[in-house]
Amino acid sequence: MKTITTIFNKYKEIVTYIIFGVLTTLVNFFAFWLFTKIFGEDLYLVNNAIAWVVGVVFAYVTNKLFVFESKSWDLKLITKEITGFLGARIFSFLVEEGGMLLFISVLGFGEKSLTLLGVTITGQFIVKILLAVIVVVLNYVFSKFFIFRKQEAGNRKQETE
Repeated sequence: MKTITTIFNKYKEIVTYIIFGVLTTLVNFFAFWLFTKIFGEDLYLVNNAIAWVVGVVFAYVTNKLFVFESKSWDLKLITKEITGFLGARIFSFLVEEGGMLLFISVLGFGEKSLTLLGVTITGQFIVKILLAVIVVVLNYVFSKFFIFRKQEAGNRKQETE
């Protein structure tokens, strides 16, 4: 019988990505909520953009250090990682912004709400939650296969020199 440690080690990258993905999502949602309170619901795309910036900074650091364990702080490598990370995140951000615009402004989901256990969730937040699932999957694929991909020892040594 496999132990929990063995299973965790086998799926460590996915488990840590999920953990830090949830934390990044919480940071993003909290920032979105906060800026919605400050600037109002009419500026939902601006609020989302600011929340995105906060989330991306948190996500880069946690993905680099804890998920994909890219420990090098070599300027050339960091520049390459940040460029790829931002490029991928900008793409998923545009998917999220486009989805919010479509579902909230065009299809009218912003006017809807849902009450669960006495807590009312706005249509904007419902849309944001649904789009977060798509964004998390896109970001994992980009991070895993393009940004923090594992390289053979010889290639990694050349890249950090």
